[in-house]
Amino acid sequence: MFASFLIGLREGLEAALVVSVLIAFLVKSERRDRLPHVWGGVGAAVALSVAFGALLTFTATRLDYSGQELFEAITSLLAVVFVTWMIFWMRRAARALSKELRGRLSDALELGSIAVVVMAFLAVAREGLETALLFFASVQGATASAEPLIGICLGLLTAVLIGWGLYSSAVRINLTKFFTWTGVLLIFVAAGILKYGVHDFQEAGVLPGLNAQAFDISTALPADSWYGTLLSGMLNITPQPSVAEVVAWAAFLVPTLFLFLRRRVPAPASSAA
Repeated sequence: MFASFLIGLREGLEAALVVSVLIAFLVKSERRDRLPHVWGGVGAAVALSVAFGALLTFTATRLDYSGQELFEAITSLLAVVFVTWMIFWMRRAARALSKELRGRLSDALELGSIAVVVMAFLAVAREGLETALLFFASVQGATASAEPLIGICLGLLTAVLIGWGLYSSAVRINLTKFFTWTGVLLIFVAAGILKYGVHDFQEAGVLPGLNAQAFDISTALPADSWYGTLLSGMLNITPQPSVAEVVAWAAFLVPTLFLFLRRRVPAPASSAA
């Protein structure tokens, strides 16, 4: 549930910030007549995201065992790629995001109402599709199907409340620290998804070494214990992983954390001639 909550909170808040920027721009520009077009684009993006998640689930249930394992492995890899790109993109573009969105919306207002709908749709659809894909990949192997759904719903609701609070100036939050810490947690979640994807490839027969265990800590980390369930649900840490799973987990986690947390040194200003 916590991993799903984190996904909903992080992705939902990004979408909420985008919507709040668009609405604030229209209100300050005295173009409230265009607000229904923004909400129409947002609604269409939400509907597309839900339909995409339903399509993933429907496709997985219609495949045989090997096909289902292969499909889940591929979606896991795609989810890792998208969430990694999203984390680094948000860190780089967060400062200029508001200005960029206002510029795009200003151009869309000159083109007409349809352009405003399309602009709002594209701005939110990316977050929604990423959320659906990441959620689908993160809940593979979950023992309780209701808990991940409850978690992501709570995360999205919390994101909406925070977004509204930021828009109305009722809430103040250090977004840089927020996206940094949630980015670190999502990197751990993505590493677990990659580990599960490797396991699915092994189950499908694409990769060897399914029975080559790296270690066995089932005594210290029983699968039926509350902490074993917590670590498995959040980070996909299992007591008997294969060698390939551990190698993939570490090969992704260590360099990604290093690149994400390292301080960026600003380029020196060129001296005047």
